Amino acid sequence: MSIRTNKMKAVGVLMKQLTTSMRKFHEKGRDESFDGELKKLWLVLNKIKDVFVEVKKNEEKLLDTLAEVHDHLRRLDRRKLHQDMHSICKSIKDSALALLPMLVFDDSNKEEDHRGDKISHSQHEISSGDFNSIRGYLRSLLIFPPNVVIRKRNAINLWIWERLIKNTEDKTAEESGEDVLANLLKLEVIVRYGSRKDPTVNKFKIPPQVRSQLKIYFDKDLEHTNPSRLLLELKKVTVDGVDKRNVNLVDIFNIGASYLNFRPQWVTDQFKNLEVLHLGRWQDSPLHHIEVGSEEFLREMRTLKQLKYLSLRGISRIFELPSSIAKLESLLILDLKACHNLERLPDDVSSMKSLTHLIMSECCLLEGMPKGIEKLTNLQVLKGFLISTSENTPCRISDLGNLKKLRRLSINIGREAMMRDNEFESLKNFSALKHLKISWSASHPRYAKFPIYLPADLRKLHLECFPGKSLRECFQIFKMIPPELHITGGKLEIIHDMGLLNVKILRLKYLKQLKVNIYNLGAFFVGLKYVEIIQISNHSYFEHFYDLNF
Repeated sequence: MSIRTNKMKAVGVLMKQLTTSMRKFHEKGRDESFDGELKKLWLVLNKIKDVFVEVKKNEEKLLDTLAEVHDHLRRLDRRKLHQDMHSICKSIKDSALALLPMLVFDDSNKEEDHRGDKISHSQHEISSGDFNSIRGYLRSLLIFPPNVVIRKRNAINLWIWERLIKNTEDKTAEESGEDVLANLLKLEVIVRYGSRKDPTVNKFKIPPQVRSQLKIYFDKDLEHTNPSRLLLELKKVTVDGVDKRNVNLVDIFNIGASYLNFRPQWVTDQFKNLEVLHLGRWQDSPLHHIEVGSEEFLREMRTLKQLKYLSLRGISRIFELPSSIAKLESLLILDLKACHNLERLPDDVSSMKSLTHLIMSECCLLEGMPKGIEKLTNLQVLKGFLISTSENTPCRISDLGNLKKLRRLSINIGREAMMRDNEFESLKNFSALKHLKISWSASHPRYAKFPIYLPADLRKLHLECFPGKSLRECFQIFKMIPPELHITGGKLEIIHDMGLLNVKILRLKYLKQLKVNIYNLGAFFVGLKYVEIIQISNHSYFEHFYDLNF
């Protein structure tokens, strides 16, 4: 391929040719001085390998910004232009300045200078002190492939596994992780993914130029290799319990495998110290498919006494979680989200005393909850708690009052669920609860009439598929509505009948019967800072960040 045939591949072609030439030079006889010069050429090429891609991307970004402004001018949108003029001008300026990536080259003649304690990117240079404080977190993120969207939760979990963050007297590990992410965003070594107006950052990417410099810093060939970590990168993977490196494994992480097959007796002595088994989906898209040949491999896990993290998220063909899983008493996190074939959990989980996270959301075939959840007093996150059809369900919402550390809770009201009149009254006593989500699989309007009482310090409330016409049908004290309110799907028709609410972030999505005047929302939501509307009856999309109250 000619260098001029495809500019997007030009640097890659040259680097490939350089590698071939280096090998042939070595066959003719080594020359350490000349090898050093070739290495310098490789480093220079590596720094600019994404330059054409970046130029193209920045061109598109600038054109998008100009097109948006052109649309406002064409429609004579005075209000929009007046409100956003500062951000519009800044966006144009930033996009234009970023049109050419400002890759920084080190003019020093020392070979080791590429391992310096600074990193520079775009128009921002990080000081030695700042870089030293974040280097461990950045090194961890190199486990993810280039140019992918990374969920905040995956990054924080990774730092917890690697003991970079932990619970303290003042903060939970997750809160410390939030602080780290905020710092990385501030230093611009990661960039948010999604709307710039949205005050919440749940996803991010590593800019290509930053990743290139990190790969050089952390060794260009083996920057994230850990001898005790096994990465499952091929599309089809067979785990047979034999690792050719002959080391005791601590982490197994599924990077790209879609088909997992476990041979009988796959748990060998090499796995005796296994702490992390992340087989499930980390990818941003729920369409990413993962399936196992058989669920029998789960039964052999009873011997993994050191296991602290188990992710089966999004894996198909798992129909039942065996009772032996409940014997993993060191397990901290059990992630079963979106295991769409999962029907049954262990009968009793009370022995899993160490659990801090139990995630069962989007397991739509689950028949009910196991015994003993109310005894897991270390639980901080409980997602997918199901109110089922059985009157004699072993655990109800009122039983969860013993979970004094519970910060996040999501509840699913199943189809034809057996509900008590005071089912949600105990929620007001959940003093540590910050985030609450309630989902209705039951669509009959009677399920909207059960009173819901909210804890005083709740920060975020998410209602999904609410079956009533008005929130007045279930919320008795409107002043308890927290500063962040999400309503997704359902039959809601009225939202302006609740009086003044101190809501700062409002998201309304997929509400076909709801009619609102988007310019009058400030009359009902005091202190509104951000609103996002997607596909409600009279609006397909609206998003706005308010610098001032209405």
